[in-house]
Amino acid sequence: MTTIVFPGQGSQFVGMSKDFYDNFNVSREVFELTSDITKIDIKKIIFENQSDLLNQTQYTQLAIFCASLSIYKVLINEININNLDITCMLGHSLGEYSALASANIISFEDCARLLKIRGELMQKSFEPNLSGMAAIIGINCENVDKIITENNLEISIANDNSPQQVVISGIKKNLLNCEEIFKTHGAKKFIILNVSAAFHSNFMDIAQNKMTDFINNIVFRDSPISIISNYSAQISKNNKIIKENLTKQMSNRVRWVESINSLIETKETKIIEIGPGKVLTGLIRRITDNFDIKNIEKIHDIENLKNDL
Repeated sequence: MTTIVFPGQGSQFVGMSKDFYDNFNVSREVFELTSDITKIDIKKIIFENQSDLLNQTQYTQLAIFCASLSIYKVLINEININNLDITCMLGHSLGEYSALASANIISFEDCARLLKIRGELMQKSFEPNLSGMAAIIGINCENVDKIITENNLEISIANDNSPQQVVISGIKKNLLNCEEIFKTHGAKKFIILNVSAAFHSNFMDIAQNKMTDFINNIVFRDSPISIISNYSAQISKNNKIIKENLTKQMSNRVRWVESINSLIETKETKIIEIGPGKVLTGLIRRITDNFDIKNIEKIHDIENLKNDL
């Protein structure tokens, strides 16, 4: 049995998935369809990155989705999907949308439209540079929560990424003011992230409410593949539950550690990370050594997987 995981914002780089685009029609079709649906020249953004559009939330999410799906489509074309025995999918933040499209729970077209809207809503959710996010390295989520409560910090946990990495969201000045507090409580590093707003926090409430209206107009289909929700960290095949969880994702914590712990309970042993970078592989290995993890980022990764199978 195999679980597929898809990366979120921050994994992007110029030229991601280009070798797939150059060598496989099915990959080029993903790019063309994404551009046709969204009226955004996604190929130009990913391969040329003029005006640094690739790193603007409005475009980043759609770009990572396009790159990830262009790789996934090649994977299932090149390797018999029955040999992979895919039983579960999950993704980090926007990666959950990649999982839903890959599992055919929502159509590729609907997913591209949703991510265009999501990126725009998140980009415009709060006045630029007033709010943001910071990564705390060296303290687990439980202790970060405790420090926030005991010190009455006006911030919130956005991502519980691993036992050694927690991301917080809040007003920029509040983030800067709490750096020393976390360091005195054992944080090895406190890193202000290059993002436009305080994602996965109550600063996203208005954007989430608008996003919910769009999600509720999308058909969610049954699938034999289970999804682990960022919002609940629970595994489900119920498309109504999956849909409801997705409507709550944007302004709530990404429960990545809990999600991987839910996956451990299924007794699955194989994970394939598909898309740019190896961020999720690193996070999962910091959570557990239960899984054999492989990455599909370049064409030779698929050839290596074929040999392993």
